[in-house]
Amino acid sequence: MYLEKINSPKDLRELNMNECTELASEIRGALLRKASNFGGHLSSNLGIVEITIAVHYVFDSPKDKIIFDVSHQCYTHKILTGRKNGFLNPRDYGEINGYTNPDESEHDYFRVGHTATSISLACGMATARDLRGGKENIIAIIGDGSLSGGEALEGLDYGGSDIKGNLIIIFNDNQMSIAENHGGIYKNLKLLRETNGEAENNLFKAFGYDYRFVEDGNNVEAVVKALEDVKDIDHPVVVHICTVKGKGYEYAEVNKERTHWVRPFNLETGGENNSFNGERYDRIVRDHLMEKMKDNPDVVTMIAAVPDALSFTEEYRKEAGNQFIDVGIAEEHAISMAAGIAKNGGKPVFATMSTFFQRTYDQISQELCINKMPATLIIVNASVYAANDITHIGIFDIPILSNIPNFVYLAPTNKQEYLAMLDWAIDQQEWPVAVRAPRNGVFYAKDEVDINYSNLNKYKVTQRGKNIAVIALGDFYQLGENLVQMIEEKYGFIPTLINPRYITGIDKQLLSELKNNHEVVITLEDGVLDGGMGQKISSFFGTGDLKVLNYGLRKEFLDRYNVNEILEKNRIREDLILEDLESVYRS
Repeated sequence: MYLEKINSPKDLRELNMNECTELASEIRGALLRKASNFGGHLSSNLGIVEITIAVHYVFDSPKDKIIFDVSHQCYTHKILTGRKNGFLNPRDYGEINGYTNPDESEHDYFRVGHTATSISLACGMATARDLRGGKENIIAIIGDGSLSGGEALEGLDYGGSDIKGNLIIIFNDNQMSIAENHGGIYKNLKLLRETNGEAENNLFKAFGYDYRFVEDGNNVEAVVKALEDVKDIDHPVVVHICTVKGKGYEYAEVNKERTHWVRPFNLETGGENNSFNGERYDRIVRDHLMEKMKDNPDVVTMIAAVPDALSFTEEYRKEAGNQFIDVGIAEEHAISMAAGIAKNGGKPVFATMSTFFQRTYDQISQELCINKMPATLIIVNASVYAANDITHIGIFDIPILSNIPNFVYLAPTNKQEYLAMLDWAIDQQEWPVAVRAPRNGVFYAKDEVDINYSNLNKYKVTQRGKNIAVIALGDFYQLGENLVQMIEEKYGFIPTLINPRYITGIDKQLLSELKNNHEVVITLEDGVLDGGMGQKISSFFGTGDLKVLNYGLRKEFLDRYNVNEILEKNRIREDLILEDLESVYRS
């Protein structure tokens, strides 16, 4: 095996082209074995094997700087730069991060998990190189899906005109984002593919770049020749390389969308080893929205290149027709477009991951909230129970979104409440409304849920008691239920349990009433504490006699964490909260 001999890019350059082709096959085998047993991003990595081999064959990393966009397609890069054990040895599968990581290797420059960044990062590195008189190659690797992101176009615009020295953009064109591509630029890419890069109408040349085209990007020798031609070039160039997403694994080539990211699966069938067929909120909401769209042609479901956020597979997208909109990787555009739809009488519902909503702060504040446009946002994976890579954690949404004026942010605690909040958000015409999708399992309401949330910031008392009040938000409501039961068992009285529902405001009237017969208020929220619900409640009570204990997450970047360990570290556990209660409440 050639792979056994590769411990650095220097070893790679000892191979001839036939041996590099065999190495590519060995790497694909390793990628498939790991993904089928451990999960991860699959089809994007299978498609870029030859490009990565060619890049390290031609360029001298880490002297030459290689920057991956998104960086979830960096697995071959990691294998070639001294981290192959993380892909070859099952006991080491969890040791290597799924994205580029400077803490792992000098060959990685940024921890990047959001898309459309590599060209801007490369422009910055090229600028710094030129300021100090350096000569190294600066290489940005970006896929066609990422090119729909606004920052990619901003970087492309700047790099083609203002970078005067070496800047090499390797454009991996596999005709796919996570799902199909959306946007006008893809018409030009199709034209370039059909004309073998010879079309006069050329997007990249229009931006000021020199241009090369490689028809078969899964041929190592062809890619090596193209990269040797541009190595040490003295001006910006785009090398447009066509590849097959999922290359080398028939199931992935056919099911490119389904295999973009995988859980452990059966290599022969492609089916998940432990598929979950129970109730899931993404499917529940998808089905609910399908019915809403059928009943009302003004309702539009919008996503930004992640249809899996609501399990909108190709089948459902086709059924929804023009009432389903994928804007590509363009979350800012999606928010502004939603404002426009709302202004002209439509009812937009935009869903994406909490980590991606971080990009949209300005559009939510300006286009939606200042103008009070009644759009509905579904915030997915906003929870400590959700994605746990440092680039994708979703626990910062509460302080980010809850402090924008003219905005209503709701946190449901069960299935019926979730759907009722969505219905109200879609039907009302006064406010932009966000709903925080639960992530701790599907629970059912024990009593009737409200269907009208127009009386803003009105908390719901679900158990009326005395002495101690527990205000449990969203995903932590079930924790609150357990906690009040334990308090009752420990102290012999019924405490108060409150479902606050609203993240964007506090119920001053109810909080004032708590002062009459309560001594301690406990707040629980599934997000960072700084700037969140608990701090607002603590501020309301101020220097009075009523004591407040806030439970949530510390403000920190978490990475590949164990949920139970993080909850324990933050004392978000019933027994630990009871211990803390001992110091402030004396029965």
